[in-house]
This record gives sequence, C-alpha cells and structure tokens, in this order.
Amino acid sequence: MTAHLVILPILIPLLGGLLMLLPPFAGPEKYQYRRVAAACLILAQLICSIVLMISVVTTGPTFYAVGDWQPPFGIILYADLLSVMLVVLAGFLGLGVTIYSFSGIDRDGKYFHPLIQFQLLGIYGAFLTNDLFNLFVFFEVLLIASYTLLMHGEGKQKTAANMHYVILNLIGSSLFLFALGTLYGITGTLNIPDMAVKVAQLSPSNQLIAQAGGSLLLVVFGLKSAMLPLHFWLPRTYAAASAPVAALFAIMTKVGVYCIFRVYTVVFGEEAGALANMIQPWIWPLAILTLVLGTIGALASTNLRILIGNLVLVSVGTLLIAFALRTPEATAAGLFYLIHSTLITGALFLIADMLGQQRGKALDYFVIARKIKQQSLLGILFVIAAMTVAGLPPFSGFLGKLVILQSATNTDERLWVWSIILLSSLATIIALSRAGTTLFWRYTKSNQASQAHDISNWKIGGAVVLLGASPVLSLFGASIVEYTNNAAAQLHDVPQLIELMNLKGDAR
Repeated sequence: MTAHLVILPILIPLLGGLLMLLPPFAGPEKYQYRRVAAACLILAQLICSIVLMISVVTTGPTFYAVGDWQPPFGIILYADLLSVMLVVLAGFLGLGVTIYSFSGIDRDGKYFHPLIQFQLLGIYGAFLTNDLFNLFVFFEVLLIASYTLLMHGEGKQKTAANMHYVILNLIGSSLFLFALGTLYGITGTLNIPDMAVKVAQLSPSNQLIAQAGGSLLLVVFGLKSAMLPLHFWLPRTYAAASAPVAALFAIMTKVGVYCIFRVYTVVFGEEAGALANMIQPWIWPLAILTLVLGTIGALASTNLRILIGNLVLVSVGTLLIAFALRTPEATAAGLFYLIHSTLITGALFLIADMLGQQRGKALDYFVIARKIKQQSLLGILFVIAAMTVAGLPPFSGFLGKLVILQSATNTDERLWVWSIILLSSLATIIALSRAGTTLFWRYTKSNQASQAHDISNWKIGGAVVLLGASPVLSLFGASIVEYTNNAAAQLHDVPQLIELMNLKGDAR
C-alpha cells in the first residue's frame, strides 16, 4: 500500500464521485447518504494526504509510474514536499467546504457532492502530475466540474458569470494545447524534468521556438491564476458562486501560481541555458500591477464578496512577487503565504455568506440594513478574518508577509517589495474597516434585529475550521517555515529531480 500512496488522493475522489452518482446515493431524497459518503471521502483524502506527506518528509521525493511505464514515458505522478503540501491544503479546504455545505446548501443540487469530489480530483492531479499533457487533462477535469458548480443554485448573476468563465477557460485550454504542441515538437517530450534536460540542449535556432511555447504557457497559467491583464473575470465570478464553491475556488488561482513556480523553475529555471529565467523581465511588472489593481479593486468594492475576490487578486500578486525574487528563500516565503491566503480567503467567503443571510435583501452589500441578529458571533469571526488577511500580528498574515519582506535582499528589491506590500496592507485595512463599519454599525434607526433564522451550526463549524488554521499557522510558524524552506530547496534543486527520474538527456 505504501508504494501506491501517491495515487490514492486521485483514486479516492474519482471512485467516490462516481459511486455517488449511483444508487443508493442518487435521487434528491438521498441527500443524507451523500453527506455521509462525502464526509467519509474527504476524511479519507485528508488522512492519505497527511500519510503521504509524512512519507515524503521521511524518505524524500518519490514518483509513481502508472502502468509501470518509467519516465519519461507514460503517466508520472511526482510527490515532493511542495506537491504533497498543496494536496493536504486542498484536502483541508475541502473539509471546511464540505462541513459548511451540510447546512442545506448541498440540497440545491443532487450532484453537488460528486462535483466537489471531481473538482478535488482535478486539483490533486494538477499538483501531483509531472507531465504537462497530464496537467492539461487535470486542468480540464477541474474546469468541467467548476463550470457546473458555479451554476449551483439560481440567479441571472450566476449564468452571466459562468458564461464569461467558460468562454475564457475554453480559450485558455486552446492556447494550452498550442503551447504543448510547440514544446513537444521542439523537445520531443512533455515530461517536466525530461523537458528541462532537452531545453538546456537546444540549438540556437530552436531556442526561439521553445521560448514562444514557454511564453504561451505563461499566458495560460496567467489566466488560471488571474494575473494581470487576465484578471478581470475573477472578482465577479467568485462573488456569483455559492459560498462553499467560492471558498473551494480560493485554491483554483493557486493551481495557476503553482504551475508558474514549477514549470519556470524546473524547465526554464537556472539550468535552462540560454532560456534561463526567460519570463523574469515580464513577471516583475505583472506581479506588481496585479497586486496594485487588486488593492484598488478592494477599496472600490460594493459588497463583501467582491472585496474578497479582489483580495484573492492581492494574494496572487504577492505570490508572483515572491516568484519574481527567484531565490529559494523567496519561494519558501511565498509557499507559507500561499497556505495562509488560501485558507483565510476561503473562510472569508463563508463569513460573507453568513452575514448576507442575516441582512435580508441587503445581503453583503455595503448599504444600511437591519441589525444583524447574531452580531457578536459574526463580528468576532469577521474581525479575526480581517486582521488575518490584512497582515496584523499575531495572526498568520503578519508572519506570511514578514517572511516575504525578509526574502528581498538587495536595495532595489526592498524598495519595491516593501513599499508595495506595506501600502497594500494599509489599503486592505482601510477597505475591511469600511466593510465592517457598514455591515455591523450602520443599520436602520429602528435598531430592530433581522428576523432571519439563526445560522446553522454546520456553517459556523465550516468557517471555524478554516479560520482556526490561522492561529495554528502562527503557533507552529517556525516548523512550517522550516518545511517550506525544505520544499523550496527541493523545487530549485533541478539536478536532483533529473537524477531521481534517471534522465540524462541521451538519445532515446
């Protein structure tokens, strides 16, 4: 069983999702059965992921050749400290989302839980695959599931947002295939470490073609991660989704960011010869502008969900700045911030939904409405989340931004990184302070509390699970930073990866 640990996070949601489409789980009246199955599946995924992480920490990186076709042929899954960390993160986020959905949201569609499983399948696969074509396949799996999940519930807003989302991702998928065809034609492989070997050996005449393919991949990953100027779809798309779906989508942009870290460190990194760090001139301005635009969007937001969507853009820009620094220390800092930002934005989407439930027709818009019924409970959750995402001590946001600031070493880097991130944090505090003031203090003169029902314990539990990760990240910050340092060192050690795959670049 230990030898097959790498594939279990993919097999469990695949088989579980298919099983929930069949009797006795099919049918609107069978929602209790689906809930039990969903809980068992997400716990099994989380346990397998944690065991896999312990195995990688103990024995080092490992790969799994499906069908025993050895690299660079066949389907290769690769588990290192980075990929298993993100698989555990996705599983934990899925746990919070699943708990929250038990409040009754999952009854709006009988395929909700199977689709969540297929979504997680695509996310796990994207993190674990070591082949660009299989990355494309897992992208399509998670995208197809996300198309339907975005329509979960009712409303014109969902339909319009889904239409834009589908069209943009279909374009992105087409560009992905063009990029893969270009790179395969010039290198003869799509295995990531094998491509790293081949790219370093390209003749000058072929380097320009490889550069075109690599640049096209950046466009694809930029669209997936919502990097400027391909960011415009995200705030309203996430705001239109139901709360658990939006919370799960918090990791979708991180899949794109992860691909940028993986591909442009391994294939086009320091070992790529003439194509080493080929996107460096582009990534700096795009990272800074993404962060700035997300900050401006947060200040201009008309409701809490759109504000959170813009905070997702801020997190993407911050992660891209960590990538742009191009050192293992900066990568490690970015990985810690990635964990923090994914969980806290997911929690914020759930909190926004609970606030909207108790404000009647005003929902989470920044307008005067009736007093929130459970003001103390929601106020505490909101304040903790706001302080965390703004980067105030002692929460994980402070530590995440601190390690990124410390990773900027030379004077020019410090000038840009410190000023942009600190100003963005200040603007985030202003935006969230305005949101909190409007939502909790500005209500009608009658001072009557909303007549809405009390919030389900399932909803509170799901939000607390994700929000509770912040003090844990702070409490065990030293150990987690040490882990991310080791994960970043593994990512940047391309020769070790090539040796593990036994790829020497000889003719085959």
